[in-house]
Amino acid sequence: MKQVIYRNLTSRIFSLGFILLLTFSTSLTAQEGNPANGKSLFNTNCAACHKLDKDMTGPALRNVEARLADEQGLDRAWISAWIRNSSGLIKSGDAYANKVFAEWNNVAMTAFPQLSDQDISDILAYTAVDPCELNPQSSPDCPGYVPPPTEEGGSGSGGISSNLILGALAVLFALLAMALILVKRTLNRFAEAKGIEIPADEQRKPLWKAFIENQFLVLVTAIFFLLASAYFVYGYFMQVGVDQGYEPVQPIHYSHRIHAGDNGIDCKYCHSSARVSKTSGIPSLNVCMNCHKSISEVAPATLAEGQEYGVDYNAEIQKLYEAVGWDGTGYTGESKPVKWIRIHNLPDFAYFNHSQHVSVAGVECQTCHGPVEEMEIMSQHAPLTMGWCINCHRETDVKVKDNGYYTKIHEELSKKYGVDKLTAAQMGGLECGKCHY
Repeated sequence: MKQVIYRNLTSRIFSLGFILLLTFSTSLTAQEGNPANGKSLFNTNCAACHKLDKDMTGPALRNVEARLADEQGLDRAWISAWIRNSSGLIKSGDAYANKVFAEWNNVAMTAFPQLSDQDISDILAYTAVDPCELNPQSSPDCPGYVPPPTEEGGSGSGGISSNLILGALAVLFALLAMALILVKRTLNRFAEAKGIEIPADEQRKPLWKAFIENQFLVLVTAIFFLLASAYFVYGYFMQVGVDQGYEPVQPIHYSHRIHAGDNGIDCKYCHSSARVSKTSGIPSLNVCMNCHKSISEVAPATLAEGQEYGVDYNAEIQKLYEAVGWDGTGYTGESKPVKWIRIHNLPDFAYFNHSQHVSVAGVECQTCHGPVEEMEIMSQHAPLTMGWCINCHRETDVKVKDNGYYTKIHEELSKKYGVDKLTAAQMGGLECGKCHY
């Protein structure tokens, strides 16, 4: 009987020990971090204030767990407590927590109580892993780095060289001259074959002299040149003040192609006053810093794209920091204005209201400003002439559906014109007083 009890007790002890061992090993396995998942968690929760290799709003976090263990004797339990509630750790009197708090301008780190032990383990694994292991293309120093392909010939490689055009014109004029000489010789041979005698002075007379002696040809040529001159003079004066294609170099390079195109930032996020004001407004540098407090450098592939345009994106971000007074961790108070160069400029006698077009009429920004999401350097896409505006008013149907602004006037004008849709012109968009008063 005692032997049976002993065996059962022994069996239960071994079973309990096995369960504890299995639980402990599972716990250890769960604590092994996943750097790939840690990267995603880092970008979501930490990247707004921290970089791996550079101080920002908070300190650099590369190998933070190993550094704290070696320098301060702190373990992962301390790190977890700090991440989940740094304020509580500071109030508890923890010496190192208060030291960090004082070093970083007495600003407590945002609490992340929602992060599990596994999440923290993944984040710490990401801070400890070699970046080349996650992405060999992250840096030219990585063994597997392959430079991104560049287009040969630059931005002008797809066009026709002006030298090629001039050469083709020169060859064309040479061929015409040879053709005239051959025609003259052929006519002389026909005359000889027919027995027509050509005076010696006529044979030696140059073509230009024969042309001048023909009064009809001189009159026709004079009229042609007068009309052509009038046409070109009229065209020249009509282009005065029309700056279509104007593309100035700004004091800080801003790529609409990257921000509006690649990143999909809505135009009205930066030009917010376009919805409620006459002008679209120049975005404050604080709008830029909403993102660039965390983005001080661009990816190598993006940097290579900028080199194709002769732009160093990282250097341009530093210009932004200098203008706003940002030293990487906080504002210094030493800011300076940026002298932006205006691109779109209507005459003072022409009235244009952005809010009426953007909010009331629902006109897309690209209608007037062109495909800004494809522009590396912003330029004036449309001529912005009176004729261009009038044509738009004649061709554009006003969006009256679910727009209480137009409900009553749409009903009245629909009866007047006998149509279901109304253009801006039919609603008075061609009246002089709409734009000039």
